[in-house]
Amino acid sequence: MYTTINIKVKRFDGEKEWYQDFQLPYEKGKTILWALTSIREQFDPTFNFTSACRHAICGSCAIQVNGHAFLACKTSLDEVLETFNTNELTFEPLKNFEVIKDLVVAWEPKMEKMEQVKPWLIPSEEGSKETGFNQSEEEYHQIAAPTDCILCGICASECTQLAVNDGTYLDPFILNRAYRFAVDSRDCAPEEHIRPVYENELWKCLHCMQCVTKCPKGIPLHEQVAYLRQESIKMGEVNNKGAKHAFAFYDDVKKKGRLNEVMLPVKTEGVINTMSRIPFALRMIKKGKINPLHMPKAVDGIKGVREIYKYAEEVSES
Repeated sequence: MYTTINIKVKRFDGEKEWYQDFQLPYEKGKTILWALTSIREQFDPTFNFTSACRHAICGSCAIQVNGHAFLACKTSLDEVLETFNTNELTFEPLKNFEVIKDLVVAWEPKMEKMEQVKPWLIPSEEGSKETGFNQSEEEYHQIAAPTDCILCGICASECTQLAVNDGTYLDPFILNRAYRFAVDSRDCAPEEHIRPVYENELWKCLHCMQCVTKCPKGIPLHEQVAYLRQESIKMGEVNNKGAKHAFAFYDDVKKKGRLNEVMLPVKTEGVINTMSRIPFALRMIKKGKINPLHMPKAVDGIKGVREIYKYAEEVSES
C-alpha cells in the first residue's frame, strides 16, 4: 500500500487556470473529502471547494477525480486508489458546468433551465392544501427513486450529450425532475412537465449510461428517459427523427426479428435527407460494413418474437 498520495488540483481564480501539486500521507479509511479538507487546512487556505452534510445528502461536494465524477464525502480514497491503481490523483471541477473558483461550480444556469419543466406539483382536484392527498403504496414508489436525487451534478458532468450539445439539451437531473412530477398521482398536468423536455432534444440522449452508473443514489435515469419518450409519442409527437427511428426498430424486429440496416436511415430521415449521406454510405460499402443488396430473412423463432410483442401490447393496454 502507498505511504503517500500525490494530488494535483486544478485551480482557477476567475481569470487564469493552473494545476497545483500537494502530497498527503496515506491514512486508511479516509475519503476524498478528507483529502480536500486536508489540503485547505494544512497547505493552502485559499483553496476552494464546496461541502456541507458529509453524509451524501446535500450533494454539494461532487468533483472529478482522474476524469471521473465522484461524491467526495461518500467515496473512500482506498476505493479510488484501487480503482485507478495509482497514488497519482487529479482533482478537477465537474464537467459541463461553469466554474466559479477552483472546484466550485455555478448552479444558477442549471436552475434556470430546470424551471422549464415546472419542477413542482400541479395539484389535481382530488386533494387540497386543507385535506391533503391520498396515495397508494404503489403510487408512492413511482416517485420514491426520482425523489432521492440530491442535485450533486454528477450525472450532468458525465453526460456525453451535454459535452457536445449547443446548450438546448436538458441535464439528466432535470429530466429526472420532469419524470418525478409527471408520474406523481397527485399531479394533474403531466404534459406540462414532459413537453419542455421533448422540445429540448429529448431524443438526443446517447445511451452512454454514465448518468446511471455514476449516480450515487442509483436512480434509473435510462428508464426515465424511455418513459418520457413514450409519453411524448402518446402526446402525438411522432414527426421527428427519434420517434421515427424507434418505430423503424419496432417494425423491423416484429416483422423479421432483426434490423434492416439498409432501410433504417430511410425510415428515420426520409429519402431526401438520406440522399445526402450517400458518400458516407459508399465508404461503408467499400469497407464491407454494409451490404446494400442484403434483405434480411426472418430469424428462427420469429413466432416467439411476435408472441412477445403481443403479450407486451396486452400488458400495456391492461
